[in-house]
Amino acid sequence: MSTHAKRERLLLADLLEAAGPDAATLCEGWRTRDLAAHVVVRERRPDAAAGTLVPLLKDRLERVQAEFAEKPYEELIQLIRTGPPRMSPFTIKQVDEGANVVEFYVHAEDVRRAQPDWSPRDLDPVFADALWSRLEKSARLLGRKAPVGLVLRRPNGQTVVAHRGTPVVTVSGEPGELTMYLFGRQDAAKVELDGERAAVERLHEAKQLGI
Repeated sequence: MSTHAKRERLLLADLLEAAGPDAATLCEGWRTRDLAAHVVVRERRPDAAAGTLVPLLKDRLERVQAEFAEKPYEELIQLIRTGPPRMSPFTIKQVDEGANVVEFYVHAEDVRRAQPDWSPRDLDPVFADALWSRLEKSARLLGRKAPVGLVLRRPNGQTVVAHRGTPVVTVSGEPGELTMYLFGRQDAAKVELDGERAAVERLHEAKQLGI
């Protein structure tokens, strides 16, 4: 049975392939070639990928990622599509699902939503629930720098607190849209914000959500 991570992986590869190597993305400073290199390095060069979390390794990460970005674009796409090497922990289904569902979804949307004619995906309910489940687990981490209290609410009324504080801003939307919002893609997320006007403006201007 296909997993969410495998499906999103193939969708991401297809979107990158269709866009070509020099298309815009929502990742500031990255074209599609850079995004593809990031995905490949994350799976195949853990020694460098650790630079996303360890400041001392950031220069190494940037150097290795730049090297991969120089590879033929078609090769990068194929590496994404075929998945991690045999000995990688990402080959374990549970690890793949835990680490890659949101990663691939967000990056697929980074490609889609950077295009002028994009429209929201109609996510199936099972996948929407999977994204919401991950938001429940990661909301505090992703929202820790919010300058105001932050609550996420999906259409069925379920909520999760991303940051405790006052005043409170409630962000409402489908799980996929809330995921994009909390991962720092606020301007591209189809959500509604409810709260004091000054608090909403502070949240919008802060740009401090995400890892």
